[in-house]
Amino acid sequence: MAHVLTIYQRSSLALPDGRIYVAQAVGRQRDDGMWEGWVEFVPADGSAVLRSQRETTQPNLVDLEYWATGLTPVYLQGALERTLTPPTTAAAAPAIRSAYDEPAPPAAAPAAGGTVAPEPEPVLNPFSVYAKGENLLRRQLGALSRRHLLAIITGYALAERSSVDVDALSIPELIELIVGAVRDRRAA
Repeated sequence: MAHVLTIYQRSSLALPDGRIYVAQAVGRQRDDGMWEGWVEFVPADGSAVLRSQRETTQPNLVDLEYWATGLTPVYLQGALERTLTPPTTAAAAPAIRSAYDEPAPPAAAPAAGGTVAPEPEPVLNPFSVYAKGENLLRRQLGALSRRHLLAIITGYALAERSSVDVDALSIPELIELIVGAVRDRRAA
């Protein structure tokens, strides 16, 4: 059964067409014992609740709750935009209950001869967060998935793929790579 971890009441999300959503972080324990988390978007107009695909996988509920505390308004806005392509449908549900028991399934792979899906956009600007403190950057990076860390490295050209095999690095090593690259660029 899914658990609502956090409701982001103070960070309402508005779309250009005027629709407003309140985000809530939701998670569940998988059959293998790991916990997965996603974001649900509860519309102010009472229409269908939207849900993202899996945003994170954590080893336990405490770590999943910690991930939920680190989601910023920018991250939530990006998750909403990703969720709207393609939009999902579900029965309206109150914000105090999860509308789903699992995250949305992964996007379908491109058809033969189709185009490759674009790289995900970075969900945070590491230079902006670093300006507020290196520890804050480390905490926010620690709440992100491997996919999001790789998107930050690629999006801000923090490592040359020819000199560093980022795919072989662990999450803590990716975080250190990002923090070190940002620190070095700010010092230059």
